[in-house]
Amino acid sequence: MANRQKILIVDDDNNIAELISLYLTKECFETLIVNDGESVMPAMEDFFPNLILLDIMLPGIDGYQVCREVRAKYSVPIIMLSAKGEIFDKVLGLELGADDYIEKPFDSKELVARVKAVIRRYKPVNVIPENSNDKCVEYIDLSINLTNYSVIYLGKNVDMPPKELELLYFLAASPNHVFTREQLLDQIWGYEYIGDTRTVDVHIKRLREKIKDHANWKISTIWGIGYKFEVRN
Repeated sequence: MANRQKILIVDDDNNIAELISLYLTKECFETLIVNDGESVMPAMEDFFPNLILLDIMLPGIDGYQVCREVRAKYSVPIIMLSAKGEIFDKVLGLELGADDYIEKPFDSKELVARVKAVIRRYKPVNVIPENSNDKCVEYIDLSINLTNYSVIYLGKNVDMPPKELELLYFLAASPNHVFTREQLLDQIWGYEYIGDTRTVDVHIKRLREKIKDHANWKISTIWGIGYKFEVRN
């Protein structure tokens, strides 16, 4: 029997955490609950979760800081939970490396669907599918490998969360092809994703901070439409 996917639930409201755990356990997930930000990193080392459900309003270290600390060391998917529904809060969470954002109160079916969708899209770095060809795109000073989830830029490894790498690979694999934000959402986040196109803009912004424009290629904005990986002859 295959090992169950593990979900780390981080919420200071134990009633909500227990309820989330109940929903996920019924869907055959294994869960672990921690009630504060300080407990997250030790739990990462002991529990090895496949996904983190992270509340923003935590005592001591808040969810934003926890997200920073996790992202600095791990590429595990993170879904942020918050009663804050402002665009600023959502964008900040995504900019810090979260893969999705769910507002409280949430519907149990939506929560489970989001968790499944994010896990389905995530591929661990060290897992290489058997009998598959390497999926690698190479340009001058840039190599993006979707098989082992690695990016080498100017001769150095660049750490980035799975969604950033998948977005970069998808664009670079179709040079000079313009994709709308909606197309990128469908391709990278999947049609189940319930979010707006700002998610794409946030991830492009983070990519540009790590991968600067090159003399031979760059990520170009096509105003009013979307983005393309522009390659110059």
